[in-house]
Amino acid sequence: MAENIYPIFDRMLQREDRESLLKQRGTMIWFTGLSGSGKSTLAIALERELYKRGILCRILDGDNIRSGINNNLGFSEADRTENIRRIAEISKLFVDCGIVTIAAFISPTNAIRAMAAGIIGAEDFLEVYVSTPIEECEKRDVKGLYAKARRGEIKEFTGISSPFEVPEGAFISIDTSKQPLEASVKTLLEAILPHIQ
Repeated sequence: MAENIYPIFDRMLQREDRESLLKQRGTMIWFTGLSGSGKSTLAIALERELYKRGILCRILDGDNIRSGINNNLGFSEADRTENIRRIAEISKLFVDCGIVTIAAFISPTNAIRAMAAGIIGAEDFLEVYVSTPIEECEKRDVKGLYAKARRGEIKEFTGISSPFEVPEGAFISIDTSKQPLEASVKTLLEAILPHIQ
């Protein structure tokens, strides 16, 4: 089957052309952390601050992706890996268009995050570890997921019945229980802006 595929990448506009048009560098900002750690909140706030600076961004969020392109996947180890693989492939397309792409996914293991970085390109992959402690995540849990997981009603729940591996080489770590949102976003901006302008 592969012998009938003829990619045309060499005849298309290149990434440098699109980055020149946008006056920014395509970058993947990958938020990882437990459910309730503040990944989506930080991602949304960061997107707004980058937008104010004229930077084109796109957020990919776990719940949105799972209700759309990945709605056929469950939470088995194989499905979690496929979920992140598809997200990484989509992210690579955005990054190659010169868009600053912001992902907010639990992505619980170093191996799964390394796979995503490998697909997207390690030089374009900025891993942000939202290191908020599980006790704080449980306090914020408006959906009651942690309580259900502790009662055994949700199987393979990250942090309770399924492990979360602390990133080995995160670009930056943010504990949202120790500083307000504005301070967290300021810290992120100072670290990220040199990579995208």
